[in-house]
Amino acid sequence: MTLLRIENLSVHFKNHHQPTMEAVKDVSFQLDQGETLALVGESGSGKSVTALSILGLLPYPMAFHPTGSVLFHGQELLNASESSLRAVRGHDIGMIFQEPMTALNPLHTIEQQIAEPLLIHKNMTKSQAKERVIDLLHLVGFPDGVNRLQAYPHQLSGGQRQRVMIAMALACEPQLLIADEPTTALDVTIQASIIELISSLQKQFKMALLLISHDLGMVRKMAQKIVVLQEGKIVEKGLTQKVLSQPRHPYTKHLIASEPSGHPSPPVSPRATLLETKDLNVTFKGQKKSWVSRGSLDVHAVDGISFSLAAGETLGIVGESGSGKSTLAYAILKLVESKGYIQFCCNNLQELSRSTLRILRPQMQIIFQDPFSSLNPRLSINQIIAEGLEIHQKHLDAKTRDHMVQTILKEVGLPTAARHRYPHEFSGGQRQRIAIARALILKPKLLILDEPTSALDRSIQAEVITLLRDLQARYHLAYIFISHDLKVVRAMSHRIMVMKEGHIIEEGLTEKIFTKPKNEYTKSLIRASFDNLPSTPKRKK
Repeated sequence: MTLLRIENLSVHFKNHHQPTMEAVKDVSFQLDQGETLALVGESGSGKSVTALSILGLLPYPMAFHPTGSVLFHGQELLNASESSLRAVRGHDIGMIFQEPMTALNPLHTIEQQIAEPLLIHKNMTKSQAKERVIDLLHLVGFPDGVNRLQAYPHQLSGGQRQRVMIAMALACEPQLLIADEPTTALDVTIQASIIELISSLQKQFKMALLLISHDLGMVRKMAQKIVVLQEGKIVEKGLTQKVLSQPRHPYTKHLIASEPSGHPSPPVSPRATLLETKDLNVTFKGQKKSWVSRGSLDVHAVDGISFSLAAGETLGIVGESGSGKSTLAYAILKLVESKGYIQFCCNNLQELSRSTLRILRPQMQIIFQDPFSSLNPRLSINQIIAEGLEIHQKHLDAKTRDHMVQTILKEVGLPTAARHRYPHEFSGGQRQRIAIARALILKPKLLILDEPTSALDRSIQAEVITLLRDLQARYHLAYIFISHDLKVVRAMSHRIMVMKEGHIIEEGLTEKIFTKPKNEYTKSLIRASFDNLPSTPKRKK
């Protein structure tokens, strides 16, 4: 039985002073009840725009549909009234968004957000909804969330926010689940469980799944049918196993062949220490244990971390979501309060005044996990990239700043004309390149990369890795590379530090960690990354 039928769907974006952009061009496919169809393609190929068109979530009227039809159970959803779409959203069709930080309401607790569709569509009482919220948090592998029902999105890690998004999407047991990169922000050990969870729920509720992913290993496991998009057009579609084992189009072959590989160039000698921490600690105050107790459930996010980093070196930091990786990065940059010793460029950062620390800011930059939420939507790309120059290099005139912006855009592989556009007009991969350009224009000595490739498809990941390697060699940059993707970490890092529950449990040279890990936790991460998810061939029983 056909559940969703899309015919000749086209999506155009009109902008003032810019030509109309054709994002999707005559896309047609259908999805049956209980079936999984995957949309694959590089960043900017039109995958997410196609999915957002189904629920009318594009920025209308700037976005419009010259042609097309979206039939769900025979009901036309394209250009439907807002009331008709509201009745379908969250109830009949659930969606897991690619960037959870921008999709979650920053003013509502996680309990309020997961419970909202239950209160609206299922008419549950608050107590019934709370019980269901707790069940959902356990289902999506976030049992600690039960103790954090009153937490807000900014108080959760990227992986935890993604699990909250999945719980919201599954709350009303929809007939169709649209999953836009559902495991992007999750560590490898949780990815497998989420895949199994979605698959089991799909069978239980006969739920159809429209899967958008750059992970072809996951697509091969989950999808019966596949649609390959390039520049908004379908270039190949059919049964997943046939398309991936016998691809006909050169673009499909290119996607299959793309995989992070290689190693970083050795750091230039002499290897002067750029950054050093000793016994670094970050503690977040938690809720009181009970009304009769004075104690509180404090969270020791970073617990006694000591390490050093040389100029021109890359330190990879890996660990499951919530292990303290990002918090450590924020502590180094003095973005969260910490105790312990932090030395950068021969300065003890803990003893510096705010004015002195501001002078050092250009030399230590960060690229955040979620590029969309870190880019100001009201500023043009030119304004975003040039903002640091206006603050730290006030002597530059507007013409010089514009020239520097154009130069750095070329270095990160974006056209100079892109500087006149806004963040929402770019794909996830393009936004990440903008974030890299913004950080590099100040010529830093240290660049912290917090999951810089998690939202990118494999072919773009390889390009960004090559770009980061080239920039490191050219400018003698030191990187702290935080990621749950061990393949990417292996391709980027000279040394690796494994974190769990705020502690370092293993560290050493990259190849030694991967070939001869000592700790069982490290072994489990490597197995999950290299055995479970990418294992495309079927094993013989």
